[in-house]
Amino acid sequence: MVSSVPTLVTITEHNVEAACRLTVRPDQEKYSSPVAWSLAEAYAQPEIAWPRLIMEGDEIVGFLMGFFDIEWDRPDDRRSGLWRLNIAAEQQGRGYGRYAVDAVRAEARRRGHDRVYTTWESGEDGPEGFYLKLGFRPTGETSGGQIVAARSAH
Repeated sequence: MVSSVPTLVTITEHNVEAACRLTVRPDQEKYSSPVAWSLAEAYAQPEIAWPRLIMEGDEIVGFLMGFFDIEWDRPDDRRSGLWRLNIAAEQQGRGYGRYAVDAVRAEARRRGHDRVYTTWESGEDGPEGFYLKLGFRPTGETSGGQIVAARSAH
């Protein structure tokens, strides 16, 4: 588990290169986008993207990107949740993923949302078990071929 209190920081010109060097385990690469790709999407969609580094002291241990208030299938269906999650290969199993999910849930609550969403690609060594363990449940929907899941923001 996390040994001290991690923090979230905004990506800046001072930490963007280090952020882009963050890598997951090789067997997870097919399930996650590189941080640089996520930051490009955040740059293109700043009104919904919430990219943050997860820090343990001075060390980058992960990256998350939330999404907030996107129009889903129709104008009255607005959703928020976890868009991307990358935990450094050598930092996995220490609670940083749970911390990231909790941080997105807290930000969603702060913005007035009751539910948070995420998606994952199905696969033998994919992230489904992790998300199920944290309370996400499939909605029966798919998005871009991925399973859509939701849980309470509270």
